[in-house]
Amino acid sequence: MAVTGTLLFSHVLPVLLAFFGILFLISGIMDNNKYKLGLGLFLFVFAAISPFIFLRFIFL
Repeated sequence: MAVTGTLLFSHVLPVLLAFFGILFLISGIMDNNKYKLGLGLFLFVFAAISPFIFLRFIFL
């Protein structure tokens, strides 16, 4: 049985977070801005683990 909202948390949000994370990574490297680089790294890593965090609570 499918739970409402699983597609959003498993496929849509991680892709958007990873996309903006990569943009911030590239921008931070090119501008030598450590804040953007750190934000991009955080967004990318959070995009990788976010489905495991959110879906765990949805399926409990």
